[in-house]
Amino acid sequence: MDIEVHTRHEAIEIDTANKTVLVADLDHGTTRRHHFDHLLIATGSTPIRPHLPGSDAVNIHDVNSLAGGIALKQALQREKPRSAVIVGGGYIGIEMAEALIMRGLQVHLIQRGDQVMSSLDAEPANLVGSALERHGVNVHLGQTVVGFETINGRAVRVITDQATLAADIFLLGLGVRPNSALAGKAGIPLGAGGAIAINDRQQTKVPTIWAAGDCAESFHLVGRRPVFFALGTIANKQGRVAGINLAGGEARFPGVVGTAITKFMDTEIARTGLSEREIKELNIPFVTGLVEAHTLPRYYPGSAPMTVKVLAEQGPGRLLGAQIVGGAGAGKRIDPLAVALHAGFTLDDLLYLDLGYAPPFSGVWEPFVIAARLALKKS
Repeated sequence: MDIEVHTRHEAIEIDTANKTVLVADLDHGTTRRHHFDHLLIATGSTPIRPHLPGSDAVNIHDVNSLAGGIALKQALQREKPRSAVIVGGGYIGIEMAEALIMRGLQVHLIQRGDQVMSSLDAEPANLVGSALERHGVNVHLGQTVVGFETINGRAVRVITDQATLAADIFLLGLGVRPNSALAGKAGIPLGAGGAIAINDRQQTKVPTIWAAGDCAESFHLVGRRPVFFALGTIANKQGRVAGINLAGGEARFPGVVGTAITKFMDTEIARTGLSEREIKELNIPFVTGLVEAHTLPRYYPGSAPMTVKVLAEQGPGRLLGAQIVGGAGAGKRIDPLAVALHAGFTLDDLLYLDLGYAPPFSGVWEPFVIAARLALKKS
């Protein structure tokens, strides 16, 4: 392949009318314009790092990039901190809490909302909060960070609107925002969450310019609206679709259902579709079914508690979402529910699915089927 790669170069301007990109050579301080017939923007996302007093201290880390992860690992090895404060209780914060607990640190986690994992409903989120506390994480809910106290360029305390917490090292897990400024500056329309607006071929409103990955929006198949999801699975699919189309083929990306999975220690966490909050935003009447079950029959070795919640449209029974929190083997059970959302299943469709059964794998009735049955009674 005759591909010209320019490392240490930055695209600083797109001229949509003349089909050029102004590129800066970061090593030599020069710029050059490159002409294009078609342009793919794949600029990814940027960690959210609020500009607060003291937030530029050397021991405040984010881990949304390879460089950030390496810097944190080196700091842990070099400085051997005993305590840490994590700001943010989403996927990044939860996973970092596990890593630091396993290294023997005392960990505090600050979350602005009234629960960790804001992408979950209250019941499963509370189970995650209990797991954090059970493993020694000090969870501080309903607090907003307003700054950091520093000494000689190092943060020594985080200051919230309610308290101060001292620590040796601080992590920001506040999510990401799309790297769409370059596109916006060029007049390319932006969409959901500030991401680049695209169609199902990954084409922007400018026909010769395409976008894929964390910088681009996605279409939510359940909510029927554009959304911003910064997930590697979505980025890979969008990149494939864009590449096929740019090479002269024909491909379309139908959309997403918001499936995500993570874990904290022995607790697996998964969700797909819409949460209660998102359903209410769309003014859809809904019912829920929640069941406390086990990953395997209770009598079988290795069986672990598992809670499953399904959400469906009241009346038609259209499946809208599902959430699972439980022990080993719980998380990947979200996948058949993601398939069901893609297929437009109703609660009735779930009831008699021909699923595999043997005690080493599951009970006779899959817990999400029981949850669907409970929801159906309310519908």
